[in-house]
Amino acid sequence: MHRKWLVSRTNTEFISYIAKAASVSPVLAQILINRGIKTADDIKDFLHPGIAKLSDPFELGNMSGAVERIKESISRNQRILIHGDYDADGLSSTAIVFQALKALGADCHYFIPNRFAHGYGFNPEGVKKAKAIGAGLIITVDCGITSFEAVNLSNKEGIDVIITDHHEPVVRLRDKKDDASCIMHHASFELPDAVAVVNPKVSNRDSGLSNLSGAGIALKLVQALVTIHDSRFTIHDFLDLAALGTIADVVPVTGENRVIVSRGLRLIRESRRPGIRALIKISGMEGREIKAGSLSFSLIPRLNAAGRIDDASDVVDMLTTDSVDKAAETASRLDRLNSERQRIEEDIFLEAVARLKHKNTSSAIVIASESWHQGVIGIVASRISEQFCRPAVVLSIEGSVAKGSARSIPSFDICKAFSDCSELLIGFGGHRQAAGIKLDAANLDTFEKKLCSIFDSAAGIESTPSITIDADVNLAEINHGLVKELGMLEPLGYGNPEPLLASKMLEVVSPRIVGNNHVKMKLRHKSYYIDAIGFDMGGNFEDLNHSAQIDAVFTPSVNEWNGGRYLQLILKAFRPSL
Repeated sequence: MHRKWLVSRTNTEFISYIAKAASVSPVLAQILINRGIKTADDIKDFLHPGIAKLSDPFELGNMSGAVERIKESISRNQRILIHGDYDADGLSSTAIVFQALKALGADCHYFIPNRFAHGYGFNPEGVKKAKAIGAGLIITVDCGITSFEAVNLSNKEGIDVIITDHHEPVVRLRDKKDDASCIMHHASFELPDAVAVVNPKVSNRDSGLSNLSGAGIALKLVQALVTIHDSRFTIHDFLDLAALGTIADVVPVTGENRVIVSRGLRLIRESRRPGIRALIKISGMEGREIKAGSLSFSLIPRLNAAGRIDDASDVVDMLTTDSVDKAAETASRLDRLNSERQRIEEDIFLEAVARLKHKNTSSAIVIASESWHQGVIGIVASRISEQFCRPAVVLSIEGSVAKGSARSIPSFDICKAFSDCSELLIGFGGHRQAAGIKLDAANLDTFEKKLCSIFDSAAGIESTPSITIDADVNLAEINHGLVKELGMLEPLGYGNPEPLLASKMLEVVSPRIVGNNHVKMKLRHKSYYIDAIGFDMGGNFEDLNHSAQIDAVFTPSVNEWNGGRYLQLILKAFRPSL
């Protein structure tokens, strides 16, 4: 698919000034400026993230109330139920709080809902579980901000609730009478009537804390508990779990999240936990460099697999156990489930794409089936949105109800669009780019028309895929020193993407197809040569043979082969030079 090339440009004098002040190359200075990091001090903080950069946990609204209530439960030996969620972020969050409270001497249990038996989030089933075990306090992690019914039921049963969540709260549209006892009014939102609601989207929306994942919020809760308890652990002990949840939830890898992921990756590489060590082995990552991006394709899909197509309760046990055998057994099960998930996902995706050949894909895409597996349609929605560069809603119909997931393009807020369709929906929730949805199947056609109308009339929609280039460079600027310097940008991810450089008027030397449809060549500018490879770019091979020169977008790297280290450009795009 044709993509627009967008080049970020900054005043060259400013780049030179920042590069000198921060003692970095002009190329790295340009990349950092593109990410909004524009002072020498900010650059230093960004390139050297440390635990000392973590904020005071009590900056999060209602944290004091949450901690005091937990202290009370521990001192009274009152049983606590941690209510988690079945995705990687929710499982990591549960493991963090469960293990920390156990270490503090709490009588602590956890409950992971089953996607098919219980549905998403904190619901009455969780309250029933708490009552059955005699819990006096429920702590939700990565869920609960819209769980009015469950909190109301819990209050009636005499069980207090602390909500820790990072999802969007319900916006308060109008004043309401106080006849809804399950609702605690807030200046801007409607919140469940819990003992404490710890969610930066409510009280810290304009701070960097609003980007924390569910696991990030769980870590802040533990950080707060550590400050007031004599304990045998520090938050350092939980950074590996918090990093997994943060990477899995695709939140910006900047600010507090950058510290969490950077420091957490160190622990993951050390594999102190038998569960993480077992996942590394079963996913084929043993002996390979572990980065944030590689976790997204290895450990995290396996953590998610159980919740997508089976039950995820034993994943928390795997993440917290000291038993090597138990960890290996669960990791093996997750690997099998992930393979099954991949097969189911591919079948649904191919069927959906075949059906879309007969639908209008120039607007928002809504597609549903009675045979599609509820647990994988979110991934299918993501793939469809990426392929067609449109918002995609993929639904599974069961009886009279359609439930599904949506993924959107950067310029379109899918959650706001669902809010504008709310009269047609049973429920929805999520983020700007990803959301869940539930509606009567009879309303599908009407919903599709309205969503398409909202998309078609929206201002500022950019539906042509683009590639954003950090800097134009001369080929001679690419050297081992630059590659090492660019490595300081790690961990990469959402909000801190892989740096992309571009060079123009390059001569192609000895182009050929290698491996599984990869393009390999040398690129030359004047007397300077560099090896280049474009993975899965064989379809563009003819452009190389018919072009005297090309412009190329790439990421510089070092290829280690046969005992040597060679510069190599990883091609992302190329086109004939004008």
